[in-house]
Amino acid sequence: MAAVPAVKAVLLDLGNVLVFHDNALLFARLAARAGLEPQEAARRLTGAGWTAANRGLLDAEGIRQDVCGALGVELPMAEFAPLWSSHFTVHHAVLPRVEGLVGRVRLVLLSNTNALHVAYLKPLLPLLKRFDALVMSCEVGAVKPEPAIYRLALDKAGCAPDEAAFFDDLPEFVDAARALGVRGHVFTDAPAFDAQLKALGL
Repeated sequence: MAAVPAVKAVLLDLGNVLVFHDNALLFARLAARAGLEPQEAARRLTGAGWTAANRGLLDAEGIRQDVCGALGVELPMAEFAPLWSSHFTVHHAVLPRVEGLVGRVRLVLLSNTNALHVAYLKPLLPLLKRFDALVMSCEVGAVKPEPAIYRLALDKAGCAPDEAAFFDDLPEFVDAARALGVRGHVFTDAPAFDAQLKALGL
């Protein structure tokens, strides 16, 4: 049997890996501001607009207009921007484990996200400055699970698919990586991440 190549790069998702995001909380807060039920806010905000923001088709102002239009409320950017990102908390337990990979493998962030969330989260995660590349969907115009965004991340990592390990909380995104030959792993929590890294020789 052929030897399994060493892992040269680790590709990491952002949401529910490096930061937690509570979408139910976000919908509840937006609904309260718009005078709606949370379920109605969620219904109005689920669909094409979210994908357009993640693809970078909407800038910060475009996101504000799109969300406010869907909810039937007018919020100035100074109020909207912090509200739109109020559902994030940093996953402190996982950060030392990721920091331990710096200099040992190529580190690439691979995230479906939008301009406002990027602007909010980068200052909260100074560790991102030590990554070798940040592949943000809103900056590259492709989204997971499309093959193009994984190939771009591999190109940034400078390695073959079977030399990369990818961690994401969504199984369908992990499956898409595996279909390209990447070693995909579903991320659950920091202790499981430890075990997964150990199994990979990291």
